[in-house]
Amino acid sequence: MCARDARSAWFGLRNFFAFAASAPMERLVLDRGCAVTTYTALATLAGKDAAEALGVALEALDPAPTGVGVFEIEDGRGVWEVGGYFLAPPDRAALMLLAAIHRASDFVVSKLDDRDWVAQVRRELTQVSAGRFVVHGAHDEAGVGLHQIGLRIEAAMAFGTGHHGTTQGCLLLLDRLARRGLVAERVADIGCGTGVLAMAAARLFRCKGIATDIDPIAVATARENLRINRVGGLVLTARTAGTRGALYRSDAPFDLIFANILASPLKRLAPEIRAILAPRGRAILSGLLTRQIPGVAAVYRSHGLMIEERITLGEWTSLVVRRRALQRQ
Repeated sequence: MCARDARSAWFGLRNFFAFAASAPMERLVLDRGCAVTTYTALATLAGKDAAEALGVALEALDPAPTGVGVFEIEDGRGVWEVGGYFLAPPDRAALMLLAAIHRASDFVVSKLDDRDWVAQVRRELTQVSAGRFVVHGAHDEAGVGLHQIGLRIEAAMAFGTGHHGTTQGCLLLLDRLARRGLVAERVADIGCGTGVLAMAAARLFRCKGIATDIDPIAVATARENLRINRVGGLVLTARTAGTRGALYRSDAPFDLIFANILASPLKRLAPEIRAILAPRGRAILSGLLTRQIPGVAAVYRSHGLMIEERITLGEWTSLVVRRRALQRQ
């Protein structure tokens, strides 16, 4: 399994290993009835293409990694981090050779303490409330209140368990928009991860939507989560980069668009989001460090979109943007 999609860079390889591998870990713990020893191997290098090439090569090692992550370090240096997650000690000589071939730093191999991954995942994936929404796992579904909207998400090889400030910010903004009277008939979730945002909108508005991601594992995860939450018939899923897929061409314009990704791809997507956003629609943007907001806002202004609202949780800020023409209506 691999997660080479750079949109989740801010989640970080170490959190990726802790959460993204939870599904295979759970199966192993259940099969063996004991804690499992695991290993990580991390290296850095310059450039997205070079990092992705190293990620592909890392997948071919023997023993093969259970998960591979390729993530940009968002500090402006253009440095990327590549890591593998192993259930057996990795071949250190092979790692040294890969690093040399791909001009990366030497891989740092770490052995993780034996632990009961099932207990850890369930302990860390506690309920998260954001407005009327409650994100939860199957193990704590009973805690959802009568007037709350429960969103069942299990740890998997995709981002979006509701525990990160970016996902929470999107859900809070969705709740605020709905309370102010927004009603969406068509929703798009660009870079959907687990599908939690499209799912929230579909549960809230009983509307149709699409959830897309560049990562096939994320698409499969989102599809299953949508089914579990009884909105699989409302939200279609597809693997596509940005808004290039056929679903965007056939279903646009959208009353509500989610894009919880990263600053750089959000800037590149500005004209595409403008093109598929309904005249009175809203787009919720996230995955942004607060210091990145001025640059992102300037790009969206240049494409006729303005910030209507924002919410900051820790170091992360989520935005609501709309067409500037609404000012004259």
